[in-house]
Amino acid sequence: MVPYYLIYPYSPLPQAFLQVGWDPAGYVMAVVLLCTVLYSFLCAMFFMFQLTCTMAVDGLLFRALAQIHTHTGTPIMAILASGTLTGLTASLLRILDLVKLMSAGILPAYTLVAVFILVLRYQPDQILSKREETEEGNEISGHEASLSEPVPEAGPLVILKSLWFPTSTTPTQISGQIVYGCASLLVLLLSILSLILAQWPTRVFSGDPVLTTVAVLLLLLITGVTVIIWRQPQDPSPLTFRVPALPVLPLVSIFVNIYFMMQITSGTWILFGIWMAIGSVIYLGYEIQHRLARNKHEQPPASTLQTLD
Repeated sequence: MVPYYLIYPYSPLPQAFLQVGWDPAGYVMAVVLLCTVLYSFLCAMFFMFQLTCTMAVDGLLFRALAQIHTHTGTPIMAILASGTLTGLTASLLRILDLVKLMSAGILPAYTLVAVFILVLRYQPDQILSKREETEEGNEISGHEASLSEPVPEAGPLVILKSLWFPTSTTPTQISGQIVYGCASLLVLLLSILSLILAQWPTRVFSGDPVLTTVAVLLLLLITGVTVIIWRQPQDPSPLTFRVPALPVLPLVSIFVNIYFMMQITSGTWILFGIWMAIGSVIYLGYEIQHRLARNKHEQPPASTLQTLD
């Protein structure tokens, strides 16, 4: 509709319609985009007061926020607190700053979800692991005479061999640790690659020898680590829904989210850090005070301890 160098970055569709003379379509698109942003804010508020009420019930936030209305059954104090905070934020910041701030909070959360899906799928079943440990303990106690015999340990050679040739068709402790390490390494490699592509895209695609070589090496390392994860056994437990195409789909999600995070301005990250610091002070301050008060309440008096002695 318009040349790429004339696209307005913050509202491209409405401005594109206006530039080609389709003014009514531009206004319609502006209303649609505004409704979409407002819908996102309302969804964020809905989950925020639910989370606030749940944390207050668990004793992680102020108990007053867990108050439930007697007739409607709604968490009235959590809704009022969340709505007031949202209103103050909306009155102090521009809508563009709010969109950037929401992106700075949502993208890391989506990244963590993708990492957890990638890691947990390759972990052994906790119930089966505890059962196996119990059985192994019984066997050891029943054969104390054989303790003097050498026991094979999971040394470096066993771990290196397990990278390509797992010893079991079901997840084990060794395979789970391998996936833990590979997932952490992938997040680091994808962060470096996203930083290069976000900061110097023209130099990479124009054939800059240094950046292009670094990008190619990063892609090769990412591919190799992905193959190592793919070789590890997955948890066969039946679930209602299982994310398909592991480990590729979570890695694509992690890369896209990190790439978008690299494009967020430093001012947005500073503002996000301030909000996180304020929330951490409130949360940790109340939690420490609440825990000290609970410990003091549960601790028996000194006279009782003397009587027991």
